[in-house]
Amino acid sequence: MKNDTFKPIKRLSFRDEVYFALKKAITLLELQPEQRLNDKELAEEFGISRTPVREALKRLEDEGLVESIPGSSTRVASLNIEEAKHGVTVIAALHALAARLAVPLLKESDIDELEYTNKTLLQFAQKKDIIKAIEADELFHNVFLDVAGNPEIIRALEPIVPKIQRLEIAQFNSEKSIQSFEQHQKIIEACRQKDSETAASLVEENWLSLRTLLHPQED
Repeated sequence: MKNDTFKPIKRLSFRDEVYFALKKAITLLELQPEQRLNDKELAEEFGISRTPVREALKRLEDEGLVESIPGSSTRVASLNIEEAKHGVTVIAALHALAARLAVPLLKESDIDELEYTNKTLLQFAQKKDIIKAIEADELFHNVFLDVAGNPEIIRALEPIVPKIQRLEIAQFNSEKSIQSFEQHQKIIEACRQKDSETAASLVEENWLSLRTLLHPQED
C-alpha cells in the first residue's frame, strides 16, 4: 500500500560529495595551502564530470578555503593567521551560547560523554596524535551543540571551524591540548553544578586561548 507521507530519500549529489571530500582534505592539510586544484584532474580522480567539481570548488571559495587567482589557477587558500584569530572570537561566542543553552538540559549520559571525550583528548595529546586530539576536542564541544538544539549556531560555525582547524594542525602543540583538557575538566564541573553562566564563560575562555596557539609569538 502506497504511503504518500514519505518521499524517497535522495543520496548526496556529486557536488556535495566532492565538496565534503575536498573540505576534509583541505582541513586536514592533505591538500596543502596554495596547492593547485585542477578541476579536470579532480573530476578524473572522482570519476565524474567537471561540473559538480566546479560547483564544489565555488562553494569552498565562498567559504574561504579555496582561492582563484585571476588569469592563473584555482588553489587551496593559504593559511591566514589574522583571519583565524578573528574567527576564533566568533567561534568562542557561539560555543559559549551553545553551552549556556545546553547546560540546564544536560543529562547524566551527556556528562559521561563529556568526560569520555575529554579523556580521549588527553590520551591522543600525550601520544602527539594531532588529528585524533582535534577530533576528540570537537566531539567534546559537539555535546553542547547537540543538546542546545539550535541549528542556526551550527550553520554559523560550519564555514569558520575548518579555517581554525587547519592552523591547529599546522601549529599543533601537545601542551596546548593538555591545557585544553584541564580547561574542559573545569567546564564539566560547572555542568555538574548546572551553572550555565560559569560553563559558558569557561567554554568561551577555552576557545579564546587558541589565539596564543595561532600566533605564538604574542604573549
